[in-house]
Amino acid sequence: MFASWALYVSLVEHPARLESGAGPGRAQFRSSYRRAAPWQASFALIACLGGALAAAVSRRWPWLVGALAIGAAVPFTFVAIMPTNHTLLSGGPLGDDEARRLLRRWGRLHAVRTVLGVVAVAAFLLALGDR
Repeated sequence: MFASWALYVSLVEHPARLESGAGPGRAQFRSSYRRAAPWQASFALIACLGGALAAAVSRRWPWLVGALAIGAAVPFTFVAIMPTNHTLLSGGPLGDDEARRLLRRWGRLHAVRTVLGVVAVAAFLLALGDR
């Protein structure tokens, strides 16, 4: 679920947000973020815990690789993405150039989370096929 959602945001929602312009893009980001953040965080944590549990029970390393990959999205979000999120979510004024720059930065950072999710799915699929 995390990887699917992240792919959708990276490939569809965020590019559309950027095309709408700086002000509308920032407004849409605020609305979308407040709705999506709890879901994405929950999916990442559930997948991480599930993968770690599967690794412990099965003693198969791909489960652990997947758990670590998707689990890495959480600290990455707090360390790398949250400063950009806070600025975009703040009520303070931003010029169009600054808003566009921050939205583009957010898109690049979110792409890292998308890759982590896809790596996790690939590892989990490998673990399922490695019976």
